[in-house]
Amino acid sequence: MRRPAVISLLSALIAAAAFPLCGCRRGPAAEPAPAARPGPAPVFADVTEAAGIRYRWEIPGKRPLNILQTIGNGCAFLDYDNDGALDVLLVGPKPALFRGNGKGRFEDVTGPGGMDSLSGHFLGCAVGDYDNDGFVDVYLSAYRGGALLRNEAGKAFRDVTRRAGIRPQPWGTSCAWGDIDGDGRLDLYVGNYVQFGPSTRPRLCRSNGIETGCGPDAYKPERGVLYRNQGGGLFRDVTRAWGADKTAGKTLGVAFVDYDGSGRQSLAVANDGQPGDLFRNRGGRFENAGTASGTAYDRSGNAHAGMGVDWGDYDNDGLFDLTVMTFRQEAKCVYRNDGGAFVEMSPRLGLNSTLPYVAFGVRWLDYDNDGWLDLMITNGHVLDNVADINQGATYRQPTQLFRNTGGSSFEEASARLDPKARRPIVGRGLATGDYDNDGRVDALAVDSEGTPLLLHNESGGDGHGLSLRLIATTSNRDGLGALVTVEAGGRKLVRHCHTDGSYLSSSDKRVHIGLGTATQADRVTVRWPSGRTDTLRMVPADQVLTLREGSGVPDASAAQ
Repeated sequence: MRRPAVISLLSALIAAAAFPLCGCRRGPAAEPAPAARPGPAPVFADVTEAAGIRYRWEIPGKRPLNILQTIGNGCAFLDYDNDGALDVLLVGPKPALFRGNGKGRFEDVTGPGGMDSLSGHFLGCAVGDYDNDGFVDVYLSAYRGGALLRNEAGKAFRDVTRRAGIRPQPWGTSCAWGDIDGDGRLDLYVGNYVQFGPSTRPRLCRSNGIETGCGPDAYKPERGVLYRNQGGGLFRDVTRAWGADKTAGKTLGVAFVDYDGSGRQSLAVANDGQPGDLFRNRGGRFENAGTASGTAYDRSGNAHAGMGVDWGDYDNDGLFDLTVMTFRQEAKCVYRNDGGAFVEMSPRLGLNSTLPYVAFGVRWLDYDNDGWLDLMITNGHVLDNVADINQGATYRQPTQLFRNTGGSSFEEASARLDPKARRPIVGRGLATGDYDNDGRVDALAVDSEGTPLLLHNESGGDGHGLSLRLIATTSNRDGLGALVTVEAGGRKLVRHCHTDGSYLSSSDKRVHIGLGTATQADRVTVRWPSGRTDTLRMVPADQVLTLREGSGVPDASAAQ
């Protein structure tokens, strides 16, 4: 396995390190008795306990569970103290923060990090530097609440929700940061789910004569809210002014991207049992292009149970495609971007094995560094007694991994998760990031009735990679929304800087690009949200490269 050094470009240009592969050969020995040949080594291994992460999600209350009890939780990879090592945030009634050392170990810093004073029905998270001070902040979505946590110079988080002007949400779900107006400040979108309170009826419904949780169709919708960053730590509700109120509601998944090449951030919104929204940014206002774009419905023209979402260019045509997770026996949709219009491709891509499952978390990731985005999905039913209702259905379900075979199809690689990683869970949140800085993308998953799954990437192989840490000067500090184009080995790969997507979760803001067998990127171009473009040439692979907006060269002083 290639384990790249994490270096600055300056040092890479001075000297390139080579790591020859070597092996040992045993001398002659007696022939052993025949034995079964071992299968292929796992590509992801659950290392949660060994890494020092101790946490458990539990669902209190009577059984069967209702719709609020089974909504689940999210998680995040973030570098809150800017030490170059990813940390872990686990969202629940008592959020937990674990500081990473960049070598695979974590320390519980919930107390010192200011998280121990928080209480509420927290569900999801969005990570982004909203005040441009160089330290990432966090918004926690919640049922009957929500919290904006300002990062105090990497030492601790402070709750500034009320001062910022952000109201408690009725049932906040997935949330995302994005600069909607190009002013260099991150704005916040918070999805909301359904109207559900102590006096709401019904609490439970009957299916096949058995009492169980109700679906979303039993409740009226709540709708998401869009907050514009005014600067000075203040936010203003611009939902109606921007046209973001034109939605059916019941939102579970949200993600920003510039899908149409306009230079502006648009927003995909997945709704449970309602048509999906694609809020196209027209400059000063959103236009809901969900139906016109082909992303509102499935291939048969039906609204589906939209849950987690993510953007990524899976076929390397330079256009961002959208994936939306759905319910059991519904296609887990992959909408291919054909230039602003989308075509749902999942049956042609070989994703039929997802049909038996209720899918929530989803991430595009190039786990084997071959230059093609693969797919990871967390699954888990919403009815804890579903096995009594539908023969063959299960509450706990396996995590799935699909390998991209050249942009035209996917092959399931779930069998190559180690036994702990593929055990059935009540899967909800999913985040990705290279937590041990070995050049390969790892994952973090939520089991809503269990412990986290920290999945270490052990895929090995000869694939090279490049990670970019962006520092903006005119754009928002994190460079969220920046487009990165890498030319290497005769290919052109387009990725974007983002932390959003998946379900209730937030991922590593560094942009990771697999380069396959190429040992350098011939050309790296970053188009910042401000519209400025920086280009580098002959960039060695297998490093984390820090690039400052407008410099045209990496900022050696900030190298990790």
